[in-house]
Amino acid sequence: MVGFSLNLHNAFCNTHNSSCNFLTALVCLQGMDAEAFRSIEINIPDNPGVYRYFDKDDQMLYVGKAKHLKKRVSSYFQKTDHSARIKLMVRKIARIEFTITNSEHDALLLENTLIKKHQPKYNVNLKDGKTYPYIVIKNERFPRIFFTRKRFDDGSTYLGPFTSKGKVESIFEFLRSVFPIRTCSYLLSENNIKNNKFKVCLEYHLGNCKGPCAGLQTEEEYNENVQSIIHILKGNMGMVKSTFKAKLQEHVSKLEFEQAEHMKQKLSAIEAFQGRSTVVNFQINNVDVFGYTETDDFAVVGYLKVMQGMITQAKTLLLTKKLQETKEELLEIAITDLRLQFHSDAQEIIVPFTVDAGDDAQFSQTIPLAGDKKKLLDLALKNALYVREEKLAGKEKRDARNNNVRVLETIQQDFKLTTLPYHIECFDNSNIQGSHPVASMVCFKNAKPSKKDYRHFNIKTVVGPDDFSSMHEIVYRRYKRLMEEGEALPQLVVIDGGKGQLHAAVDALKELNIYGKLAICSIAKRLEEIYFPDDPLPLYINKKSESLKVIQHLRDEAHRFAITFHRQKRSKAAVGSELDAIKGVGKNTTQKLLAHFRSVKNIRSAAMEDISAIIGPAKARVVYMHFHPETGSV
Repeated sequence: MVGFSLNLHNAFCNTHNSSCNFLTALVCLQGMDAEAFRSIEINIPDNPGVYRYFDKDDQMLYVGKAKHLKKRVSSYFQKTDHSARIKLMVRKIARIEFTITNSEHDALLLENTLIKKHQPKYNVNLKDGKTYPYIVIKNERFPRIFFTRKRFDDGSTYLGPFTSKGKVESIFEFLRSVFPIRTCSYLLSENNIKNNKFKVCLEYHLGNCKGPCAGLQTEEEYNENVQSIIHILKGNMGMVKSTFKAKLQEHVSKLEFEQAEHMKQKLSAIEAFQGRSTVVNFQINNVDVFGYTETDDFAVVGYLKVMQGMITQAKTLLLTKKLQETKEELLEIAITDLRLQFHSDAQEIIVPFTVDAGDDAQFSQTIPLAGDKKKLLDLALKNALYVREEKLAGKEKRDARNNNVRVLETIQQDFKLTTLPYHIECFDNSNIQGSHPVASMVCFKNAKPSKKDYRHFNIKTVVGPDDFSSMHEIVYRRYKRLMEEGEALPQLVVIDGGKGQLHAAVDALKELNIYGKLAICSIAKRLEEIYFPDDPLPLYINKKSESLKVIQHLRDEAHRFAITFHRQKRSKAAVGSELDAIKGVGKNTTQKLLAHFRSVKNIRSAAMEDISAIIGPAKARVVYMHFHPETGSV
């Protein structure tokens, strides 16, 4: 068995103003291949998150994100169609770390941070859309405003990062249509403009720029547009609208109707944009909203920052209870922490219940029962509930995984196995006095049924009721095919039956030269005794043992699966034999009838006109007379 250790610890991480409650785990391995990976696969979570591969020298090889960590990490070791470079990387993996996140969005941000920090050998350089963009306002005369993926300490203003560039880009393009900003990279110094060094470009003629490079726009007017863009991106719509309204009135008072109309169009565009972006009443301005939910062990607080009806910031905070704190105490801690993090100066907070904020509190508390503020509180609660359910679901999954590991360890101990039996297969035969002999194989992985791996077998080489030879055939066929396809063998094979069936299966393994490479036993139905090869005495496991319950479940599943298949074959044979008994009706006619009527019962009750529509009047008469001889000539 490949050794591994699993160490868990909680950590809080704030990445780009978002909340990430991480669960980080370390899996150490001595060498890594598909077989070795299966021994630790059960410990990898199903959550979204980030995984990291390290080589034997503890150098980070790769960082990746995943919606489903177990599926993504498993694909590296289970698929065989990888490129040569991926196969080379997999061979170098000696250790795996993974970090669970609350969402794919958090995983994206964490992956980005780790790649930039460690620059793993097998990661693509971040020159494409994987690095999250900022909007930068350059520290220069007539500042340019554009997207960038790199931050420099040059005095410029950076807004972001933005995880959805497309959405922010569309907003940014709208703002540029309202506030013309230059796109050139000219050095617009006073001397260059005064000396007429530059000429206006196509953007000026299209109306997208007012030509500051040629002295056609003052620096004061340009900077007003820049400040308006910053205010809107931060959610301060009211300030921009007030400025526009004042300018509109100024133009009207001066009888500058053309300029007034132009200003009115801009104001209408901003109000339309605000209407699309507003969550609730835009008059709700500079308010902090706190939704609260809890369990016996932890509490979750959902935070929203609302500016003029728009949510400009959001975060979810998880607090672990230590001393049975009250909900009021926990919410008070969260309010203090979140307002400090976001430098909030909101004079009003919306809460589900009041907290003791002290006499010198700088905010008032509102507990809404209806209306727009109640909608905001419900939205904050919805985010908190989502995180709570995710955490509870994760705990249940971790508990289930731990239970599975314990069961596998019990089976390993009871059956004296050298490795954990994370992959077990069980075989059973089914026939009635040798008729329609079939068999089944069911598969359990991590002590749970893996129904996609169940298999049916038609017995091909055995005539008559010979369970031993039938068992030999199906075991031989099953593992011969696995070997030919390069698939992994199970750690334990269970045979439904006694010593005879077990010896037949062992002979099949010996013929394939794999006897000894996997454990094999049989379970007899009478006393649930377990037989092993070369051991005349059976093993009796405590009837309450979890390992015996798993083996019994395996046996019962194999029996059910085989019986179901056997009944299907008998039913098809009965249908075929009855229709085949009709003289003048061939195989094609039989197939047409069954395809349309679905069963012999339906054919028997069908009118001759209905049968004739399917196979023609001549054959229809033959079929109808077979089922209704009392009608005589029709």
